[in-house]
Amino acid sequence: MADVIWVRSASASASTWAYIGLLIGVGIGRLLEMRLSRRHQRALSARGFVREHEPAFGVMVAVHTCVLLGAAIEVLVAPSPVHAGLAVPALVAFLLANALRWWVIHTMADHWNVQVVNALRMGVVTTGQFRFIRHPNYVAVFVELLALPLIHAAYVTAALGAAAHAVILARRIAFEERVLFSDPTYRTSMGQKPRFFPLSLPSRSSGRLGDGA
Repeated sequence: MADVIWVRSASASASTWAYIGLLIGVGIGRLLEMRLSRRHQRALSARGFVREHEPAFGVMVAVHTCVLLGAAIEVLVAPSPVHAGLAVPALVAFLLANALRWWVIHTMADHWNVQVVNALRMGVVTTGQFRFIRHPNYVAVFVELLALPLIHAAYVTAALGAAAHAVILARRIAFEERVLFSDPTYRTSMGQKPRFFPLSLPSRSSGRLGDGA
């Protein structure tokens, strides 16, 4: 019996530390994205495009950081049983969300940013996932930060993080769309598309009006 308990404990410990490793990996990925974003901002600034002042950006960064830290603390201090029936779908959702997010980064190329930069004079991205919805990146990020705590049963972090994230994303999207919809080309090409979920498939003739967003 003691051997069984030790094996289960060792397995749980290995699982926990593997999950902590995943959280660290996500955190490193965020830092690399910030570095890429700063590089893009410098290139856009050299072409005369400026970053919009967004007071809530720091709050959004704090929410992302708190989800990572909260999930780590919760699984270490107050762990809950991990159920494969939830953990596996959460992991799949996390991986799909990351695939979508990196597709967005690839589609937007040098114009992708973690902050709002008004580069609409360079054109509007209408290819890739932007053929279907206006904000695929926010779909990906919300799903990712909801699924990540659920992979290892950090239920409190998942609930609080999702609530905080929904509030800050609502503010970010409202701010961003004030900038985007000030451009008539954006209103024409993207204004009729849904924000998050495609209602119908566009025709194959849909294309790119430009490279900026």
